[in-house]
Amino acid sequence: MAGTIMAGIPALKELNGDLKRRMDSAVADFQASLASTRTGRASAHMLDQVKVDYYGSPMPINQIAQLSTPEPQLIVISPYDPSVLKEIEKAIQASDLGFNPMSDGKIIRVPVPPMTEERRRDVCKHLHKLLEEHRTAVRNVRRDGNEALKKLAKEKKISEDEEKRALEEVQKMTDDEIRRMEELSQRKEAEVMQV
Repeated sequence: MAGTIMAGIPALKELNGDLKRRMDSAVADFQASLASTRTGRASAHMLDQVKVDYYGSPMPINQIAQLSTPEPQLIVISPYDPSVLKEIEKAIQASDLGFNPMSDGKIIRVPVPPMTEERRRDVCKHLHKLLEEHRTAVRNVRRDGNEALKKLAKEKKISEDEEKRALEEVQKMTDDEIRRMEELSQRKEAEVMQV
């Protein structure tokens, strides 16, 4: 399985771990971006990118309030500190999410309007752009790994055969991570296009 050749060679063990960690980081970042992407249903993650001015510091909403989705088209925000209610409202209105929060003095209700066909297509285009950016990030990690392997071979720290097998392994690792992101993207796109 992945890591067998590189993990078995002391000179490559650290490089293998570093490449895997960096590729996993790119995939995790992609998953976080997908979670905050708007679909037709309400999700507390939709507000992950919104920062609230909390006593002079920008804070994510989920750190200063409890978020829930009691209905498919509604997000309810219960601030831990009621004095920050107005700031949360302002932050949501200032975001480019197109939400119109309503406060009753204790909680904020954020109705999530149904998406239009045009908006769904725009979100899918955005998903494709995100996917391409993260594919590029993974490919950059691959390039760095390949350069490091060639340098090790040039310095005679690994044999040509080990270099060749390690290069193939880095390519397989890259393909696996990209495939994983493409599958995540396809699932999210199906969710967005679902009416």
